[in-house]
Amino acid sequence: MNIQTAFRAPRPIDTEHSFAAEVIAGLTAKPKHLPPKYFYDLAGSDLFDRITRLPEYYPTRSELGLLSKHAPAMASLFPPGCALIEFGSGSSRKARILLHAAASVAAYVPVDISGDFLQQDAAQVRRDFPHLAIYPVVADFTTMTEPPVEVASMPRAGFFPGSTIGNFEPHEAAAFLRRAAQILGAGSVFVIGVDLVKAPDILYRAYNDAEGVTAKFNLNLLARINRELGANFDLAAFQHHAFYNAERNRIEMHLASTKRQKVRLCGTTIEFRAGETIHTENSYKYSVDSFQVLAHGSGWSSLAAWTDGLFSVHALRRQTTEDR
Repeated sequence: MNIQTAFRAPRPIDTEHSFAAEVIAGLTAKPKHLPPKYFYDLAGSDLFDRITRLPEYYPTRSELGLLSKHAPAMASLFPPGCALIEFGSGSSRKARILLHAAASVAAYVPVDISGDFLQQDAAQVRRDFPHLAIYPVVADFTTMTEPPVEVASMPRAGFFPGSTIGNFEPHEAAAFLRRAAQILGAGSVFVIGVDLVKAPDILYRAYNDAEGVTAKFNLNLLARINRELGANFDLAAFQHHAFYNAERNRIEMHLASTKRQKVRLCGTTIEFRAGETIHTENSYKYSVDSFQVLAHGSGWSSLAAWTDGLFSVHALRRQTTEDR
């Protein structure tokens, strides 16, 4: 039976208060930073969808190609009658490829912090997969510790596409993988998209597209703070900066203040020097081997990895005591 309303985490996870508290904490820190999870309101989700279709942005095309080619092999690893939990689902575009290939999946659990976007997408999945039970979960997947009660008694598989794992610091990625092992349970399989280390010029173009969509996506974070928290950011006084940090194997995204200025936010005044930046996102790049080492140290054994040289998709199985 399909569930028509979203399961909501026991504690509210995206309230105005927590949003404001995290934004103020980040903007008063040194250096200034903002959590990338707040990119994805409706406007941000739409802009990111446009990014994925840009000629410079290879990750989505590469991952879709790998999923389309190898989905049957990936799906064959899922436990029979399982619930597929997608962390940070956004659009279900990639999950649909697995769902078409996986007759063993009995339920789909998209988890996302953006409730409005999640509900819209879940409604479309219901129409297209009427045989599946759909349990959308409005939650910050980075703080989840257990599955929703609707699938707690089912075997489970996980899906984490898009190289979102790269947005974490390596120690945070390890912590998430350990938490995912707890959520997915014994015998679970986890399919994860991971972007690969490659030529810096390819990475630079992917995050500095000629059309400027990535810049709009980055600046929308300030626009969202204005809309939802009543701040007075002048978007024209900030510029998108993205570059490859070769020492740390990561792309960094920043918003740079073009002048000395002050911004008011929830009764707090934030001062900016000319050239000072807000660090909005990292995107770490891994080799196949380095990611497998990270996964193994976080409670997972590697089952398989598929790559086209630009991107990789990994299938992991939760370790047993014999694996450790």
